Amino acid sequence: MARALAVLVPLLLTGVVGCVGAGERGGSARLAISTEAGRVELRVEVADDAAERARGLSGRSSLPADAGMVFLWDEPVRARFWMKDTLIPLQIAFWDERGRILAVLDMEPCTADPCPTYGPDAPFVGAAEANAGWFTGHGVAVGDTVSLEIGDG
Repeated sequence: MARALAVLVPLLLTGVVGCVGAGERGGSARLAISTEAGRVELRVEVADDAAERARGLSGRSSLPADAGMVFLWDEPVRARFWMKDTLIPLQIAFWDERGRILAVLDMEPCTADPCPTYGPDAPFVGAAEANAGWFTGHGVAVGDTVSLEIGDG
């Protein structure tokens, strides 16, 4: 039986960053975002090793409509994301230690070097990538809050 855990993202999965197929590993995860209009959810993949985090969504030709990838840190970072060899346009949302959205940015595919990099102007502990326009299309804005719900099996 799946057991769900809903906690503010910064308090969850200490030290994990990124993107492993949740379904492929027998678990599932949902990123829930509390917006002005109500709660929205994104099914996410969470990484469990450096290679998967580095690969991200590169090489994929599509992403289901309400699916994405989550990247988590155990302390605030000033990391940058890039779209090297990513085939689909994405949108990314970054959040801080309180689970508050700091920025939502559009990212375009890139095959040439150097590729642009993306990140907020402040330290963050989490980021989620989804199809281009997903966050703005679901009313997600700076100041909204996130939580991660994980099931096991």
